[in-house]
Amino acid sequence: MTCYGGNVSLSLSEEDRLLFPVTGYGSNDCRDEYSNPRPSPVTGGWIGADQEEEALRRKLKYFFMSPCEKYQAKGRKPFKLVLQILKILIVTIQLVLFGLSNEMAVTFKEENTASFKHLFLKDYDDSDDALAVYTQSDVYDHMFYTIEQYLALPENTVGRYAYVYNVGVNGSALSLCQQYYKKGRIDPANDTFIIDPHVVTDCIGVNPLSTPTAGLGRDYRNFTLKFHKLINVTIQFQLKAINLQTIIHNEIPDCYTFFITVSFHIKCYGKVKISLDNQASIKECRDPSVSGHADSYARVWFDVAVIVVCIFSLLLCGRSIIRGIILQNEFVKYFKSSLKRDVCWGDTMEFINGWYILLIISDVLTITGSIIKIGIELKNLSSYDECGILLGTSTLLVWVGVIRYLTFFQKYNILIVTLRAAFPNVIRFCCCVAVIYLGYCFCGWIVLGPYHVKFRSLSLVSECLFSLINGDDMFVTFSGMQESSMLVWLFSQVYLYTFISLFIYMVLSLFIALITGAYETIKVSVKDEADAEIELNVFVNDILSYTLTHAYTNIPVFLK
Repeated sequence: MTCYGGNVSLSLSEEDRLLFPVTGYGSNDCRDEYSNPRPSPVTGGWIGADQEEEALRRKLKYFFMSPCEKYQAKGRKPFKLVLQILKILIVTIQLVLFGLSNEMAVTFKEENTASFKHLFLKDYDDSDDALAVYTQSDVYDHMFYTIEQYLALPENTVGRYAYVYNVGVNGSALSLCQQYYKKGRIDPANDTFIIDPHVVTDCIGVNPLSTPTAGLGRDYRNFTLKFHKLINVTIQFQLKAINLQTIIHNEIPDCYTFFITVSFHIKCYGKVKISLDNQASIKECRDPSVSGHADSYARVWFDVAVIVVCIFSLLLCGRSIIRGIILQNEFVKYFKSSLKRDVCWGDTMEFINGWYILLIISDVLTITGSIIKIGIELKNLSSYDECGILLGTSTLLVWVGVIRYLTFFQKYNILIVTLRAAFPNVIRFCCCVAVIYLGYCFCGWIVLGPYHVKFRSLSLVSECLFSLINGDDMFVTFSGMQESSMLVWLFSQVYLYTFISLFIYMVLSLFIALITGAYETIKVSVKDEADAEIELNVFVNDILSYTLTHAYTNIPVFLK
């Protein structure tokens, strides 16, 4: 490069300069060759493009390049891009493997829960989830039936179950408990009652006999329920089982412990609801032996590999964010010191890549979920739900992160650009709509709750109204309204018709119009993007001696 007074004569092309060996990120190598100032093309703007300014512009231009542009300019291999593609593959494979394993565990638990309901609940029908009784004798019959079925389990059940001892009251295997108010007397005839709200729990233990041929003990039949102040009755016990179906999928069988609770809910006098709840814990069987099957820790090592890849991804994304912050501070400092101007908030946020933050969150979730999955594989944990939430969310974020690489191509960038343009208006619109929606929720809950099953609680009201917005269950919602009160029925008709008309014909239409308007605006403005550059882009692209090749000029930052 040769300098003549105030004029600059270039002997190196931009591509040659970017290909020049560097000593660090945004290298300042050869900066002593470009020392002459030049006039700024921006009136009243930057004056004297000295070494610092030229070096800063070069850093900025390189920072906002895509991986492909960096490779074309300096031959830099897109290691981060390759790592993200690898991470997508292995994280998806990990999720599929976990899903298959989780499916077997969930299926085994659900099938056993169905078996327990048929075994321990008298007159249970699959179609009747709300089993209930209405007389004292029926309560005793169902309670004693559950205990007797438990005691006779080895002779009755098709599956192989084992009792768990010393888990109930006084070291027993089964606990029969009732909860009632400490003091209670109700006299409906005189409209009087006396209640001490302190709850008392009374329990007895029942143990299976060691010899099945011996007669069953009947001590539990002397257990008397205090119906006049009763709250609930529970029967709790544990059973053990082994899931042999996992052998089909080349996995070592798991040992399960089922925590079973049969509850008699006295929520309202006159009706007793009966339910069975089953919780399961999984642990490794002692001394497992499967002929022709050796211990394999391939899945554990695969999970370790996933953790290692995610750690590398986390470090690379974190490094990129730190570099962006450093370059941001350098850019802001230069504006304040040399140009005596403040950088707007929008320009400073261009240095913080939201996609990297998304990938960091995904990496943290994947690492945490993989650690839990390793514990599940080694039978030290049974947190399938927690692991599923972590791995599922992380995989979702990983796949969403793929959009970042599509945004490097203008024709594939329309979704992100449209959402970004419409987001502020959509948020403001949703805030206004939420106020109206909450008003309808509270009104429907108070007025229609006693007369319609879909309006019994706030959560049910919200679910029902959201379904109506999407056009679901309209006729069922209208027809489910009880006509015991003509005034309430008329109110329900006005309520439902106004809500459906307002939200379907107006709110949804306006919401779609906001998105459509943003899309049309983007289509028009993208053609004139070079004339509407933000101040950061103007500074980066205002390079005389650093003009890039035609492929790199005037690329808006938001399209990257």
